[in-house]
Amino acid sequence: MSSDREGQMSSAPPVDDDLTLPKATKGLVKLQTRLELLPKDISCAKETRDLIIECCVEFIHLISSDANEICEQESKKTIAPEHIIGALKRLGFDGYVAEVDEDREKKTNKWELSGKTEEELLEEQQRLFAASRMRYEASAAQPP
Repeated sequence: MSSDREGQMSSAPPVDDDLTLPKATKGLVKLQTRLELLPKDISCAKETRDLIIECCVEFIHLISSDANEICEQESKKTIAPEHIIGALKRLGFDGYVAEVDEDREKKTNKWELSGKTEEELLEEQQRLFAASRMRYEASAAQPP
């Protein structure tokens, strides 16, 4: 058993920081848990939210490990979206594939619908970065 911050004993194993979600993601999971999954008249204990986060981490680890295995079997060095989809199917999470494909299609369509070439988009991005940098430098030069 290990001791947590409040001095209470916990039977949970120590958390490996490499296998946890970033704090912002944890907050999002907590918010979604409260807003989407639970009726408004039901609250969720901190331990329950923590368990949901642990389950999310485990799910991500499971999918990414299997996707990495598929990637290695194809002698690839980078996990591609197709490897994630393959892992979802292989692990029996076929129900998520349609949603993943839909999200990928939306992102692709945004770029296609812009009507700009990749070069034009890159130039626009560089202009925006330069303008942002100038605004930042101007605000940093002003005394507080």
